[in-house]
Amino acid sequence: MKILILSCSTGGGHNTCAKYIKEELTLNNIENNFEDFYDIVNTSAKELSSKLYLSSLSGDGKIFKNVYKLGELYSKTGIKSPVYLVNKLHTKKLYNYIISNSYDLVIITHLFPSLTLTAINKYYEKKIPFITIATDYEPCPFLEETKPNYLIMQKHLEDRFINKGIEKQRLITTGIPISTNFINSAKNIKKELNITNEKLILIMLGSMGFGNIKEILSDLLEIPNIKIAIICGTNKTLYTELNELNNENLIVYGYTNNINDLIYSSDIVLSKPGGLSSTEIATIGKPLLHIFPIPGIETYNTNFFANHNMSITCNTKDEIIANINKLLNDNTLAEEMVKNQHKYINQNSAKNLINLIKKEFKWFNIQINI
Repeated sequence: MKILILSCSTGGGHNTCAKYIKEELTLNNIENNFEDFYDIVNTSAKELSSKLYLSSLSGDGKIFKNVYKLGELYSKTGIKSPVYLVNKLHTKKLYNYIISNSYDLVIITHLFPSLTLTAINKYYEKKIPFITIATDYEPCPFLEETKPNYLIMQKHLEDRFINKGIEKQRLITTGIPISTNFINSAKNIKKELNITNEKLILIMLGSMGFGNIKEILSDLLEIPNIKIAIICGTNKTLYTELNELNNENLIVYGYTNNINDLIYSSDIVLSKPGGLSSTEIATIGKPLLHIFPIPGIETYNTNFFANHNMSITCNTKDEIIANINKLLNDNTLAEEMVKNQHKYINQNSAKNLINLIKKEFKWFNIQINI
């Protein structure tokens, strides 16, 4: 069995999820490769798509919000979308790549290659089995145009996906895959961070360091007996500015490979509500405040977590400060939040994906209904 994992470099969560799947497949001795979709079908489009995504986040994500709303409205028309038609153009290149490299199955963590695989299975005689992973807590616009063998999504959202137009028989409710190694290898690094009696507040700003953290940082640093660790991702400007503060209670990271250790060591996590990052936090289990959502899909992520009492949504500086103090002084509230995270978020999601592959794709005799 040889598996191709495909993602796109628009937001870090899609790629991180793909890496977790690769890690779990490798752990189970299943041959696999992880590739960026655009590296296969159109290398020039890779940089362009990334730039367009970044530009849409300007102005606190207002452009992205409007584009997302338009996508939701277009999805309701039932007409083939321009997004499908554009990705349909890549069928020949992707099909030839899959066949020439003898892949038996494709696992996809982004909408675009899922649309292309759908077109391949519509127009080519030889069908390509594929699994799509929904990396957020809401079906994104145009997801209903994809026809994977299976769509991995979060439990308790079945009606949202079915109402979107996705067939019930395709849905597998094991949740966003997080590798078992990410969870099991996490360790306490407070000693390494020179933290003794203080509480550690971890702030995760996503892969691109999104959000106006500087506007609230001075107030956060006034909270007694805490240290704050901030992950800036690829935002080099923010990383430099925070380091220049030279505050002994502030620990600044750029991109980090030990996010699981930082989550495990923290007492409270403040995070932009990406689907993948929220899942990472919940699988380890930490009191969570959601801040700075990118309008659109991340608003849905926030709502799902808040509605299941797995996080507290904070929209203002005062709400952030008040809820940090509340969690620091109310162990019952913090414990209840973590209890709900373990109740609703599957810690064995990656294992379940491997079991599905072994069971359903062993002989690759699946009938694909397009």
